[in-house]
Amino acid sequence: MLFHLPKLPAELHVSHLNARVNEQRKKIAQTTASKFELLQLTQQLAKESRSRKKNNQKVFVLDFKGDIQASAVEQLREEITLVLATAKAGKDRVVVRLESPGGMVHGYGLAAAQLVRLRDAGFHVTIVVDKVAASGGYMMACIASEIISAPFAILGSIGVVAQVPNFNRLLKQHNVDFELYTAGEYKRTVTMFGENTPEGKAKFEEELQQTHALFKHFVEKYRPQLNVEKVATGEHWYGQDALDLNLVDKLQTSDEYILGLLPQHDVYVISTRKRPTLGEKLGLQAAQLADHLIPTVMNKFVESLSKANSNLVQVRDPKL
Repeated sequence: MLFHLPKLPAELHVSHLNARVNEQRKKIAQTTASKFELLQLTQQLAKESRSRKKNNQKVFVLDFKGDIQASAVEQLREEITLVLATAKAGKDRVVVRLESPGGMVHGYGLAAAQLVRLRDAGFHVTIVVDKVAASGGYMMACIASEIISAPFAILGSIGVVAQVPNFNRLLKQHNVDFELYTAGEYKRTVTMFGENTPEGKAKFEEELQQTHALFKHFVEKYRPQLNVEKVATGEHWYGQDALDLNLVDKLQTSDEYILGLLPQHDVYVISTRKRPTLGEKLGLQAAQLADHLIPTVMNKFVESLSKANSNLVQVRDPKL
């Protein structure tokens, strides 16, 4: 992280997508196209290069694949810091490929705050959703200047959910006492092992409503064209319905959108990954060995069974 060193340093990779795609186009053309078509492709690539140089606008592509704890925020904050330090606000653009069903409020609150850094700095932020941006995922998405989703992507779920199992009756059946000591009336509202009181339950529900109100206010602030009261029911919608409700601005896949930027913009994909530890390297090698060894052993086993079966067929007397 920026202000304190992580135990495992991360590796930052920046890839020029235009160069990668053009190289693939050339390889395919060299194999399948005629000399004239290859010449046309060369001229087209040169024309696109001149257009990008004249436009002089960069697009930085970030990825966020969320889990329940929003663990990817650690990489996202590093990548956003890099963009803020190198890109030109008001000119360059940022695209975030977002996939998340939501999770912990504080984790996704921090992830959303990281995207706010880009918006406050003056960047045009586009968020593209191919599969799902629900609950905390949509909290992040609503910050964008433009939200694009695939036709069958799931969006919305602007609500808060909490569930706590209670084992109090089970403990009583086995004569097990559970003692909980607190200072402060609402230090613990509901508990897994103690007996929950009506007052504690009511306070817990009140906290959920407060969180929901904060969620709705946040969405309303960054996406004013959305009728928040209509969609803040906890429901989710697929692409076309989400478009009709103003949850998104356009239906398009991330691939189609980013490929459409290539002729006029220099597109850079930024990714971060942690360096594997020695144990992880050994585990990875063991997994690769197992992936290779198990199919080989299974094939040998099946082959042996086939041979044995064929031998049985050959020595078997059909009259018996």
